[in-house]
Order: sequence, then C-alpha cells, then structure tokens
Amino acid sequence: MNDLSLLNRLADVVPEAERLDSLVPALLALLQSVTGLESTYLTRVDTEKGTQTILFSNNTDAQHLAIPQGSVGPWEDSLCKRAMDESRPISLNVSQQWGDSLAVSGLHIETFLSHAIWTGEGEFYGTLCAASPRSQPVSDEAQHILGLFSHLIGRQLDHDRLLVRLQRENLEFSHFALTDPLTGIPNRRAFDRELDRALAGAQRSDDQVHLGFIDLDGFKAINDEYGHDAGDRFLIAMAGQLKRGLRDGDFVARYGGDEFVVFGTAPAEIDPSRVRTQLVERLSRLTLGQFDLGSVSFDYPGASVGVVTAGDDERDIDALVARADAEMYQQKTARRKARQSR
Repeated sequence: MNDLSLLNRLADVVPEAERLDSLVPALLALLQSVTGLESTYLTRVDTEKGTQTILFSNNTDAQHLAIPQGSVGPWEDSLCKRAMDESRPISLNVSQQWGDSLAVSGLHIETFLSHAIWTGEGEFYGTLCAASPRSQPVSDEAQHILGLFSHLIGRQLDHDRLLVRLQRENLEFSHFALTDPLTGIPNRRAFDRELDRALAGAQRSDDQVHLGFIDLDGFKAINDEYGHDAGDRFLIAMAGQLKRGLRDGDFVARYGGDEFVVFGTAPAEIDPSRVRTQLVERLSRLTLGQFDLGSVSFDYPGASVGVVTAGDDERDIDALVARADAEMYQQKTARRKARQSR
C-alpha cells in the first residue's frame, strides 16, 4: 500500500470513528495491509492482575495463525512483555529468541511486531501487535505506521474517557441543578419542569392534576428559639416525611424557604373535591408530630395546606401555584383564628 492510499483510507476511517470499538477494527485491517502479517491485534494489559486480554483481533489466515479475540493470558509470559523488557519492537525469529514462551508454542508465531500504547496521562494501556507464522521482513515504514496507529489509539482512549467523564459530570450537574441542596428533594426548577409535563400529559389522557401548596407555620419561631441549624434539620426532616408519605407517582419539591409543593394526578371520573380533601388531609397529617433533631426535640402542630385542581386547558404554572398559595393562605388564616379563639 502506498503512502497516498494509506492516507486516503485513514482519512475515511478516523473521522468516522466515534469510539475505540469503531476505530480499532479498521486500523487493524489497515495494519495488516501495511505489514503483510497475517494477524493484527490490540491487547489490554492489567498489570495489577498480571493479565493480558486480546480486545480486538484481525486474522487473514486463520488456518495457520488465529489470535483469538477475547482470550486472556498471563502478562509475564506474553511476547508483548518480553518485547518491551528487551526493547525489541520486532522479531523475525521468535522461536529462537523466545522459544520458552507458552504463547509461542501454542500459536506458532515466528514474526512478531509490537508497540506499547500510552494514554495522554502517561498510563500504560496495552499493546498493538502484528504477527505471522512465517519469518518475513517488515519495512521501517510499516514499523513507523504501527507506532502511528498506537498513538491514534491512545488519543482515542483519551477522547473516550473524556466523553464518559463529561457525560457523568453532565448528569451530576443536571442532578444538582434540579435538586435542593439542603433537603435533597427536587427544587423549584425541577418542579416547574415536571408540572409542565404533567399538565401536558393530563390533557392527552384526560386526567386531573391536583397541586398542593405547603407553608410551614411558625418556622421563623423555630429558627429564633432553636437556631438556624435546627431550622435546617427541621426542613430536611419535613422533606423526608413528605417524600416517604406520598403515593407513588406524586411529586414533591421544595419551592423555597419554608414552602413545599406537591402534585399528583387522578382519573377524571373521580370527584375532584374528594381528591382535594384527601390530599389536604394527607399533607396535614404528614407535617405534624414529634420532630427529633438531635439535641432539639419538639411537637409541631402541622403546616398550612392549600390544594387546587388544574383546569382542563390550564398550562400556566405560575397561575396554578398562585391559586394553591391563595388556598393555603385561607387555611392559615382559619388556623390562626382558631388558635386565637381558644
């Protein structure tokens, strides 16, 4: 294969390779064409376990030499290890130089060419190899191409690992961007997104969407009497109770400060006033009781709760929340008057 032909084929292969498993098979086929050796393969070396795994292999004469893809062998006995230790990237008489190797006796390799693969961070990954059952010359150009391909694989490894890290960090960022950092439950941004989806889905399925707004009465007094650390722990405990006590499919979020929101769906044939009453009772029950916050413990009389049902074509989240907030405020006023009349 001449230089121009090789460059043209590389130009076709490299831009299309999105990951290692799409790049390596094409490079192995090119390496076989360049070297003329019957088998080309990529290994992954685990120095801690002392193993070498054939990740990919290309065999053009399986009757005389077939490097089995997926096979695992001892790293210490491998030809790759011996070639590296002796700084011998090519051998044309393997049976004489490394005849005691089990790899030689098992595969009958006579010509062997290898190059170590290093990542950009200096990590030894494995080796890129070519082999033949016959002793045959390999040009300096072919050896140079082997080194070039090894470098390309190392850079692809760096690219793949960077992509995985970016994907993981993006998932983490998305999680944190939609999670309240104190309580660990969804935040207002997540609430807006999920409620919008629920409203759109309800229009398609003809379900009802019921929204509850929760305000923790007396939260400022808890902070003033027990300290802000106790107030934070109270919010965390309250979020946990709401999350554990709601139905599967209900969504709870911290709306801000001492306010929480909850929404869920119900079939259209169920009386919406009945669903609202049940949700008010459930949320009121979940927010009252004994709260043990380490060094602080107190009885909490419960939060003020307002629940509304979205209209058939209602998609304005802010307006829906405002209606639920107004319902909550009416309950807060009624609770305050009840306490004053005692």
